[in-house]
Amino acid sequence: MPELPEVETTVRGLARFLNGARIERVVLNRPDLRRPFPPELVQVLTGAQVTGLGRRAKYGLIHTDREQTMVFHLGMSGRWRIDPAAPDKHDHLVIETAANRFALCDPRRFGSVDLVGTQALHEWEPFAAMGPEPLGDELGPAYLKAALKGRKQAIKLCLLDQRIVAGLGNIYVCEALWRAGIHPRKAGGKVTRPQLERLVPAIKEVLTQSISDGGSTLRDYAAPDGELGYFATRFDVYGRDGEPCRRQDDGTIRRFAQGGRSTWFCPRCQK
Repeated sequence: MPELPEVETTVRGLARFLNGARIERVVLNRPDLRRPFPPELVQVLTGAQVTGLGRRAKYGLIHTDREQTMVFHLGMSGRWRIDPAAPDKHDHLVIETAANRFALCDPRRFGSVDLVGTQALHEWEPFAAMGPEPLGDELGPAYLKAALKGRKQAIKLCLLDQRIVAGLGNIYVCEALWRAGIHPRKAGGKVTRPQLERLVPAIKEVLTQSISDGGSTLRDYAAPDGELGYFATRFDVYGRDGEPCRRQDDGTIRRFAQGGRSTWFCPRCQK
């Protein structure tokens, strides 16, 4: 599933060509993805000017001068293609400007597209209860200490809770916990302030590095220009079960199931 860095990479790629452009044509090649396309989508977007693009958690935002924002989620396999050489049978939504053609390709159709009033985005149900953005100033050791107070749930699962931090996914939580030297099974409420002071910059660093690398290309994901992200070559723990820890502490990366997902960690250096 495309995670926050992949969505951020997608938004930045789209912005290079779509920001400020006027949408001349909108084509729906099927009625739905994970749920139906908004019935007014074609009418609202046709003729609208794109006034900006953004991201909230793992959702991409395309703002327009109609005071409506198109919110998209890439699901498991979705990606945008810019000026594709040929149509794809999985191009379910196509947006055309005078200069470019943008196709939302989603083979597994777990993605979604919504229209939300721009001024009411923060009140939209999926966003209303979300915690702060992990790359924003609001996420700091003091915030996490308060948010985790008294929690018996494992810190790994706490960080995946979108009500605590918005947009963190399995890959980057595993990587950040390794960088901070925190055991993924440790109760959230027992993570110490010094550990949180290592964890917060670790979260920001791993996300920033992945965005710079164009994301982690797993299975179907690619940026809108077709480029593949290469942060996966930098993984310290994710997918490295049985391999030596990069800290050269004689540790060996292990994997276990946690909350229905795989967790990778080093039992020697993560406490």
